[in-house]
Amino acid sequence: MTAPDLALYVHWPFCISKCPYCDFNSHVRDSVDQAAWRDAMLADLAYEAALTPGRRLGSIFFGGGTPSLMPPSTVAAVLEAAERAWGFADRIEITLEANPSSVEAARFADLASVGVNRVSLGLQSLRNEALHFLGRAHDVDEGLAALATAQAAFARVSFDLIYALPGQTMAEWQADLARALALGTEHLSLYQLTIEPGTRFATDAAAGRLTIPDGDSAADLFEATRATTAAAGLPAYETSNHARPGAESRHNLTYWRYGDYAGIGPGAHGRRAHEAGALATVRHKKPENWLGAVARNGHGAQVEDPLSPHTRAVEALLMGLRLTEGVDLKRIAALAGGVAPLDQRAIERLSALGLIVATPDRLRVTEAGALLLDAILTEVVETRVAA
Repeated sequence: MTAPDLALYVHWPFCISKCPYCDFNSHVRDSVDQAAWRDAMLADLAYEAALTPGRRLGSIFFGGGTPSLMPPSTVAAVLEAAERAWGFADRIEITLEANPSSVEAARFADLASVGVNRVSLGLQSLRNEALHFLGRAHDVDEGLAALATAQAAFARVSFDLIYALPGQTMAEWQADLARALALGTEHLSLYQLTIEPGTRFATDAAAGRLTIPDGDSAADLFEATRATTAAAGLPAYETSNHARPGAESRHNLTYWRYGDYAGIGPGAHGRRAHEAGALATVRHKKPENWLGAVARNGHGAQVEDPLSPHTRAVEALLMGLRLTEGVDLKRIAALAGGVAPLDQRAIERLSALGLIVATPDRLRVTEAGALLLDAILTEVVETRVAA
């Protein structure tokens, strides 16, 4: 039986500046030794490839940080090494995250020429005042120009927007969303602003300088978002992601469907099949520590821990219930080694309320339940091992 395709995540940790809402593993550096970083990426990739023989790659995702700051020659070197090491599936999806600056957009044609076939553009807003609040370096005109360049260069384009901003009204967000949908991309990632620990926004919120919309207002915006995108033919297929049918992010679906993926670069996570089950892998997070680890050991891995059957089943539930399609309960039970870690009484109660739908084979959260996903997961998924 042929092993399912593997996904590869490549983390580029550098940014021009740190956005005040961002808690990703991103860093600002005065200079980057591009040759050293290319060689280290290739060494980290070779280590992972040696541990996953017989697998093809179905998708590659360059994330960050700001991977559009990578020289196209480095992207090309990673793609060439990946194809030699694993081989590519037919119609492999190769995504790169990009900021919509004119400097980075100038590289889009070169990135497309070396094999990138999908770009995820961080527009974040279609209003200049919001972009300023979010600490973005581009304005609306520059962002839209970069989007047009991306649409000319790549077969598939997605972009991100952040909503539920301080003072944002329903009318403003609906106008922005209508404008976004009219831009003609096949995929939108629409995120509510959240205050993440360790960010500048968290400091501002603690000091009373920042207040985001209350729960009821945020819920109204969430429901309007899903209704509007569905009516436009880009329904939600995951909590924050919307696409035309067939245009979903195949790479991200690997995560949400709990497939195997390798992660290289600072802070990258992976889930690797193992003869005894599966391993969770984590790379050193700080760029200099990762680079040093690669120099010492030939790879940047800091953690390679076995995953228990219970942990695998819980992770698969927590990821899969974010999807509109839900989860395959027989697969969850197989991952758990017998019985899926679910609270059946909670399932019955939430089913009666119309928040989830459960059949013998599948469990999914309904449209009404999507708004309450975090609370539903807490009730339904038994994260502790039964005594």
